Amino acid sequence: MTHKIAVYRRARFNAAHRLYCKDWSFEKNEEVFGKCNNPHFHGHNYSLEVKLIGEIDPVTGFLIDLNELREIIREEVEERFDHKNLNLDCEEFADLNPTVENITVVIYNILRKRLDRDKYEISVRLYETENNYAEYPI
Repeated sequence: MTHKIAVYRRARFNAAHRLYCKDWSFEKNEEVFGKCNNPHFHGHNYSLEVKLIGEIDPVTGFLIDLNELREIIREEVEERFDHKNLNLDCEEFADLNPTVENITVVIYNILRKRLDRDKYEISVRLYETENNYAEYPI
């Protein structure tokens, strides 16, 4: 008998960003993004939650070794984004506005490449603040 289960792993990273559209005037950006359009940037203490769904291995009893998942998240997300300016330091956001929605999809795509598609369904939830988060896919 197989058992489908979900496991979760949390991680944190701190990053700065500015929300704006390059083709818009400062006034238009200010109107749409408000204080998040600060040309000197602003930061968040992001909290990441990664969910994997799959079958429990009958030998190990694991869906995945959580130490392995921790390392993948550290290598692919924390090392890439922690204490970075997302607009200036991260190629993923060179032409993509680093909203919580876009950051969530980027993280999902990065992790999806490292986690076996046949073995795991994954979803990513990213908290930008205590009250605001995005989840992908839904």
